[in-house]
Amino acid sequence: MKKIIGLSVLVCLAAFAQKGYGVGSSDGRPAAVGGGHIPAHGPAPARASHSSGGQRQNSAMENHVAADKKGHPDIPHVHARNDQWVGHNSGPSDPHYRIAQPWAHGHYGGGFGNAFSLAGGNRERFWFGSFYWDVAPYDYNIVGDWNWTGDQIVIYEDPDHVGWYLAYNPRLGTYAHVEYLGG
Repeated sequence: MKKIIGLSVLVCLAAFAQKGYGVGSSDGRPAAVGGGHIPAHGPAPARASHSSGGQRQNSAMENHVAADKKGHPDIPHVHARNDQWVGHNSGPSDPHYRIAQPWAHGHYGGGFGNAFSLAGGNRERFWFGSFYWDVAPYDYNIVGDWNWTGDQIVIYEDPDHVGWYLAYNPRLGTYAHVEYLGG
């Protein structure tokens, strides 16, 4: 019986390692992106610039960034080693994050930098506790792998895009722009 349980645990660990969920590199180092890491702070405001700074400028309706290192995703993410927010550099004039009526449902006051478990929904409307949110359409591709009934997310203020917050997924190490819908 002990052998069966041991074998089951081994198979589960192998499956998680293949997916990269919470597992570091093959030499035992922590994961470079994700792996459960929660950044100590949100991103700094973008520097005033007209360049894309690594953000791909194209007519596509999805948010992609140039992969900054081998094995890193081509979507906005945070480096676990130094809390660098990759892909948050388009600045306040980015047309993808303009809202006709910012803060239409009020300001979020449930705490920043704390992990919350998603309780349901999808990219158009999700929630945790009694707080409701939606994802910016330009960022829909980022949340395709989120588990809407179990992943943890951490909310940070967005220093550049009025009316938006950033929802960070510690399991994946990625983040998306989200709008607060009230609570």
